[in-house]
Amino acid sequence: MAIKRRDLLIKILISLFLIFDHGESSYSGVGSYDAEILQMASIKSSFLNLNNRVSISSSSRVHRVVHQKSWSSREHHVIDYGADPTGRSDSTEALQQAIFDVFRSPIDGHLMQGVTNLGGAEVHLDGGTYIINRPLRLPEVNGGNFMIHGGSLKASDSFPTDRHLIELWSSSDSPISYEYITLKDLLLDSNYRGGGISIVNSVRITVENCYISRFTTDGILIKGGHETYVSNSFIGQHITVGGDLREKDFSGVGINVAGNDNAITDVVIFSAAIGVLVEGQANVLTGVHCYNKATGLGGIGIYLKSPGFTQNRILNCYLDFTGIVMDDPVQVQISNSFFLGNAQIKIKSLKGVAKGVSILNNMFSGDYSGVPIVALDETEEPFTRIDQVVVDRNSVRGMKLRSTAARGSVWGNGTIWTVDFSEVLLFPNRIKNVQYTLHAGKLKVFPNHVLRDLSGNAVTVESDVPVSATIHVAVDQSTDGYI
Repeated sequence: MAIKRRDLLIKILISLFLIFDHGESSYSGVGSYDAEILQMASIKSSFLNLNNRVSISSSSRVHRVVHQKSWSSREHHVIDYGADPTGRSDSTEALQQAIFDVFRSPIDGHLMQGVTNLGGAEVHLDGGTYIINRPLRLPEVNGGNFMIHGGSLKASDSFPTDRHLIELWSSSDSPISYEYITLKDLLLDSNYRGGGISIVNSVRITVENCYISRFTTDGILIKGGHETYVSNSFIGQHITVGGDLREKDFSGVGINVAGNDNAITDVVIFSAAIGVLVEGQANVLTGVHCYNKATGLGGIGIYLKSPGFTQNRILNCYLDFTGIVMDDPVQVQISNSFFLGNAQIKIKSLKGVAKGVSILNNMFSGDYSGVPIVALDETEEPFTRIDQVVVDRNSVRGMKLRSTAARGSVWGNGTIWTVDFSEVLLFPNRIKNVQYTLHAGKLKVFPNHVLRDLSGNAVTVESDVPVSATIHVAVDQSTDGYI
């Protein structure tokens, strides 16, 4: 009886609404059948909610509708696939299925030829922490335009030690596997079993706002492909803010760049044997702060390991007690960076090559123990092919200045004046360009003078008669060119 009364009341309310709405529509000249049906459904739903009489079957139908909406919006929530956001149980299969489902719903059109457009699909980690026992990999189908974001991944105790938590690589023969993929807002804990992210033969990949720790190989590996952008991220093998008693044992590489045309921007490497290892060309590092492992403990902040064909730029970076090493550098720019705690730049000779190197407008600060700002490592072979190497205009405090250009003056009363630049000039016994002026007071005779010697990076000028004078000298090692 109660149900019949309720149904009767609903019918009365709907009839009144239709009469009222029809009169209004006739007056305005506007009528919409679809709008009327939606408003009828709204009134019925409101009435049922007020009476708290929603059945279990209706609840089930609502859940299915919501799931269908999530699917059609291309946003895949891993919890819907059964992933455990508490990190108590393994979630590998659920996460992997969510990624596979992204590739099952491409849209028309492509990115690069052969790369499927996934329409901006997202795999959302829903703010959870998930344990995985093997790498999360993308399908072999080449694809792009999608994102994984919003949660934490941790390697299980059985995770393979030679793999990465997230791997973008394909075994297909295509030179480009993936394009325009974003990994964002992720915390990756490698649990001292392998690495964090590997990006292989992919283009236009973004890694943004990630925290990657407890790796043993690479925090991020970029191999082949090009245009991977890593920004606003924090990477370290051990979680520390410096002064860690384990620092001498730090190992691994924060970011390993074995490719071309990549950018590392506003990234902190707080523990690793090598902060950033670069083995490709045309890469740029900007705003990178390395305090991964002190030079005195065997660490390297940034290692440019692409001898003979380097072509990389390091701009506005902070080398904190750890320095830069580059092998046989060709076309390298290091500028507007800060080197603290005796951090220096080491140029290492493998085949005696140093060409097109600019080290300009940097700040160096040390402990006054005599460490030079730039050092040459000629253990394997002396530098013999040097051209267009410019080290100049650097601000130095507590370290030994090194430069490829220098000026000096000396006063003497006699026939020989010598200005010794050996403590300043970078390359030994190498002065290619000299300008000097002999400034004397009032003389009865005009002395003849000549540049006599440049050996040992010392400039010697001699006059034909004794005279009291000051000699001003400017020298340059940067080029072999003469006009």
